[in-house]
Amino acid sequence: MQTTFNPTATTTILSHVPGYPRMGAARELKFALERHWRGEIDEAALQAVGRQLRARHWEEQRLAGLDFVSVGDFAYYDQVANHIQLLGCEPARYGFSPQQSELSRYFRMARGAATAPAPGHSSGCGHSQCQHEAQDGAPAADAALEMSKWFDTNYHYLLPEFSAETSFALASRRLFEEVEEAQALGHPVKAVLLGPLSFLWLGKVRGTQPFERLELLERLLPVYGALLSRLKQQGVSWVQIDEPILGLDLPPAWRSAFETAYWQLNQAGAQLLLATYFSPLEENLSLACRLPVAGLHVDGVRAAHELTSIADWLPVHKVLSVGIVDGRNIWRCDLDAALAMLQPLLAKRQGKLWLSTSCSLLHVPYTLAAEPQLDPEVRPWLAFAHEKLAELAVLKQALQGAADPAALAASRTALASRAHSLRLQQPALRARLAALPADADQRPSPFALRQPQQQARLQLPAFPTTTIGSFPQTPAIRAARAAYKRGELDSATYAQRMRAEIADAVQRQEALGLDVLVHGEAERNDMVEYFGEQLEGFLFSSHGWVQSYGSRCVKPPILFGDVRRPQAMTVDWTVYTQSLTDKPVKGMLTGPVTILQWSFVREDQPRRDTALQLALAIRDEVADLQQAGIAIIQIDEPAVREGLPLRRSRWDAYLDWATRAFRIAASAAADATQIHTHICYAEFNEILPQIAAMDADVITIETSRSDAELLQALRRFPYPNQIGPGVYDIHSPRVPAQAEMVSLLQRAASVVPPANLWVNPDCGLKTRGWTETESALRNMVAAARQLRAELAPA
Repeated sequence: MQTTFNPTATTTILSHVPGYPRMGAARELKFALERHWRGEIDEAALQAVGRQLRARHWEEQRLAGLDFVSVGDFAYYDQVANHIQLLGCEPARYGFSPQQSELSRYFRMARGAATAPAPGHSSGCGHSQCQHEAQDGAPAADAALEMSKWFDTNYHYLLPEFSAETSFALASRRLFEEVEEAQALGHPVKAVLLGPLSFLWLGKVRGTQPFERLELLERLLPVYGALLSRLKQQGVSWVQIDEPILGLDLPPAWRSAFETAYWQLNQAGAQLLLATYFSPLEENLSLACRLPVAGLHVDGVRAAHELTSIADWLPVHKVLSVGIVDGRNIWRCDLDAALAMLQPLLAKRQGKLWLSTSCSLLHVPYTLAAEPQLDPEVRPWLAFAHEKLAELAVLKQALQGAADPAALAASRTALASRAHSLRLQQPALRARLAALPADADQRPSPFALRQPQQQARLQLPAFPTTTIGSFPQTPAIRAARAAYKRGELDSATYAQRMRAEIADAVQRQEALGLDVLVHGEAERNDMVEYFGEQLEGFLFSSHGWVQSYGSRCVKPPILFGDVRRPQAMTVDWTVYTQSLTDKPVKGMLTGPVTILQWSFVREDQPRRDTALQLALAIRDEVADLQQAGIAIIQIDEPAVREGLPLRRSRWDAYLDWATRAFRIAASAAADATQIHTHICYAEFNEILPQIAAMDADVITIETSRSDAELLQALRRFPYPNQIGPGVYDIHSPRVPAQAEMVSLLQRAASVVPPANLWVNPDCGLKTRGWTETESALRNMVAAARQLRAELAPA
């Protein structure tokens, strides 16, 4: 029988969120950042925008009835980068001077420098004998910090760099100033910090002296202690300290370190709310519950099955914060189901409970209020950040005995409408999936037989050069797209302008001497949104922006029903591009797993099933491109690593269906049609065999920010097909020198047969300008030609 709790005067239910979107409802921060980087506004003007956004977001939280506002979740680029400065561990390689402002140093770490130093010199170094790249293979002084995915999200964070010499100090006032801002506005403050164990875990070891990151904990903890003491002195009542790595498979030494670390942090006297999210705690459950902290926040969406055990294990004097509203997806909360889950917990906790979202709302758009044009049937099924705050308020009222009948009835009506909608399933598609033969994911022949056929058809030189797909989205392109969406340009005029942009991109590529060309994706708004707009089963917001990294925002499609391709999506643009040149042009597609990962995906069926539907749609597009005579087709899967479950016990199941989905999409290609894929900005070393199992003829992959770390992994697992290790970082305005690219390629040729090496950037060039793009590609082509002269296979 279910245990319930009758509210009394002793009932204490508080609400908060782990974090809030920071870009602004109209992306104000994005545009201010880009104006600052262009030199149009100074630091003071940028910081004024930051203050305005923080004040607005705190006010929204308080008006929604939250008992605390979150302070410390705001960042001008990334919250982990904030902590690098807060904890005084900016990498020494930058050679920062005391005269440089904190914000200028911050952006230097995040974006690198605009140009590479002259050969033989390191930026920021006054010694003529210093080499551009340190002898231990460390990144150049003007290179940005490495970037990777924040756990299994599409948010990118900047990796701290650690060495045996790394020291820490309380070195930034930014957090304390933001606390003062919130307090001056009359808000009750809950400060937000990334915990010391997670900060170390998420970093990268640099330098020649071998050591374990955990060795730095002893140096780091006193700084955290000073930080917590300072916050307590400011009158901060609670400090949320995020340790998301408690949802991972941790080595014993790291698990043991939690108890000693938090015993020491507890001495500072601040009330700590230890926060985990994204994953169940599993073997770390009892550890998290017994740590000397005042409260524990857990993900009640992804770890719902653990809530009863947590409520039993966690001492009753500690706060239990339940993330009951999904902070990762945009579907409306089932309020009745949430209340049924919360009532027994409230009884176990003797009437004391905190309510929250599962994680920071950074991962969802701001508000449905900005989306009046959304499909009227589907719109009531959704909840963005603002609506999720309202859901917390309804749950809080209901648990306090003051339920809002209208709000609960609206929730039930929306959920029933969705459950019975005829738009969710397409019987013909499901019949096609059921009839797929067992070998539907296999190419006609193995790679060893395909490679000579492709070379005979393409006649490419050694170390062939190409780009990943997109070229700069110029103001003219953006203006034309906006005018077309507003109805100010007809479709014929819009297509004419896009063809002109494509022709310009082809001309530039031929002038640069690239071997395999792309059409540049002028007509595409986003690599997922573009395809979703042409597939059935998708819905699109107008202002549903979500931060991906820095100023880069994406507008994820809403995948609500079965997916079907009504007609060809890219063939006309690709055929037109091929008509402009004798060089091969790649057909550019986004893969099924990436479309899945970068959309807000339906949760009423397994993700595996949705991925297979997407795979069939992309497979049909591959077949049409091939029929039109396109010899190279790229199916991008940058999110395949991102989708990997955080727990290793679930890796095999995911990789089985994810790689099969890619192979189903690609297997329509004949042996002489070359299939490429692209993967970037995540740690791939542990799953190279599974990436190889995707059986792409060519894979292009990020290596420049990680200093070609992938090449070490390739020594352990020789990649069987062709590979293009990215030779420069496109997320930075920095233009690397030819010698730098040659060095990376020489190292690559030591572990990959030269006949299997391609030369390419790390990622697409959409966010860059033409001047830096052409400069970098010119150096890249020159590097490839130098390698041909030195290392070309006989």
